Amino acid sequence: MPNAKRSALELIEQLPDSVSWEDLMYQLYVKQKLEDGLRDLNENRRIPHETVKARLLGGGA
Repeated sequence: MPNAKRSALELIEQLPDSVSWEDLMYQLYVKQKLEDGLRDLNENRRIPHETVKARLLGGGA
């Protein structure tokens, strides 16, 4: 698992000096969600597309 502080600092360094708090928080949120998703994939925790589709369409559990 990447170090959250180091990862956040690297992200912040890439943003322009004029970044707003709102944009900064959004970028941190997106980065966290991407890292969470990649970790889930690496740990084989995923749901097949067809299963998700069936659940959303009310056709299965």
